[in-house]
Amino acid sequence: MHSNVESLKICILGAGMGGLTCALALARAGFRDVTVFEMASSLGFVGAGIQMAPNMARILDRLGVWGDIFKEAVVLNETSIRQGSTDDELGHVDLKYILKTYGYPHTVGHRSTLAGELYNGCKRESDSIQFNFATTCENIRFEGKPRFTAIPRKGAEPYEVQCDVLLGADGVKSNTRVAMLKELGVEAEVEDTHQAAYRIMLSREQMSSDPELLALLDADRVVRWIGEKRHIIAYPVSNKQIYNISTAQPDVNFAAAPSATYTTKGSKKEMLGVYGDFCPMIHRMLDLVPEGEVCEWKLRVHAPLPTWVHGSTALVGDACHPTLPHLAQGAAQAIEDAAVLGVVLSHLPSGAGSAEINKALKQYEKVRKERAETLVELAAANGRELHLGEGAAKEERDKKFAALKAGKGPVPDKWADADVQKMVYGFDCMQVAEDLVKAEAMERE
Repeated sequence: MHSNVESLKICILGAGMGGLTCALALARAGFRDVTVFEMASSLGFVGAGIQMAPNMARILDRLGVWGDIFKEAVVLNETSIRQGSTDDELGHVDLKYILKTYGYPHTVGHRSTLAGELYNGCKRESDSIQFNFATTCENIRFEGKPRFTAIPRKGAEPYEVQCDVLLGADGVKSNTRVAMLKELGVEAEVEDTHQAAYRIMLSREQMSSDPELLALLDADRVVRWIGEKRHIIAYPVSNKQIYNISTAQPDVNFAAAPSATYTTKGSKKEMLGVYGDFCPMIHRMLDLVPEGEVCEWKLRVHAPLPTWVHGSTALVGDACHPTLPHLAQGAAQAIEDAAVLGVVLSHLPSGAGSAEINKALKQYEKVRKERAETLVELAAANGRELHLGEGAAKEERDKKFAALKAGKGPVPDKWADADVQKMVYGFDCMQVAEDLVKAEAMERE
């Protein structure tokens, strides 16, 4: 990379999974002036589990952080899809083939470990990456070089920032997206899905008196219990010291004003009622959640955007493709965004200006947009399939589960289907980006 490209000033708004990976990928690519602005006072990631599929692990390995993340991860060797009301198994899929096929196993871990190791990777690049926490970014402008107003919360005066490249990794409530679409004359409001999720972590100590629950914690298995309009997915994390439980169900409190993070204090009584017709083991599991520690997330999405790029600015992760959790690809797709940005920007020519930067960002969009939006829709469709109530559609789905037990046909839970996994896990976004950049360069010669 030419020195005048290395010295381009790159600003990233948001220190979530996408923002952290952007900073690390750019620093590893050779950029020396990367600044991350984050409105929170620290990373402070919620203690919840996260699935880490091979398409994510491949990138994290290339960025030098996978080894430390993997030390604490649990390798999943199987998945069981079960009827929530009876605990009867509808389908079972062996996941051991994933390692042989894609070079990395399907693992699960603690969200804070993933974020923490990405942050540690960034700190090892401290000559290139600077963090400004407790800072809100407003008044984003795009003409010429991107500019915005940084507003620290610690009493310091607001100040103006100008950069060569601006990456909006500022989440589903992205200020960058709002400003970009306003300038483009496009409306794309955040959509309420009327779905919500409980995220629960139970310790080995909490489960120790129940042998049936301990067996879940000690297995190398992810379990999904499904019912009408609801499901629970659970797996062990932190070297099997914690059982991570994530749910999806109708948002009975959808009229309540959401917080900045779309989280709200949940009611244990209400949670137990939502899953009241699930099996006794589920009741015992949910009853272990201490009173006052029920946290509920409102699930939000928005319609596909006409573009992710405007001038020298690009959107990243939930700012442009918020994804329902039914395919376990939300964070992975943000990390793919970041990895591709690291590739395309590293190929900028000497003396690159706004026109060349825009071309590179358009290459990023070309590699990422259709794929991410396909997976957003597939995740939503998977949720609809899993949440069917009584009727012909459910009968047809359950025939597919019966065929699966006989060793035939696709898996109705698309997360566990081999053809879907091939599309998701077998895609090397960094290699695709490299190939695209080289192909377009040859066309210009």
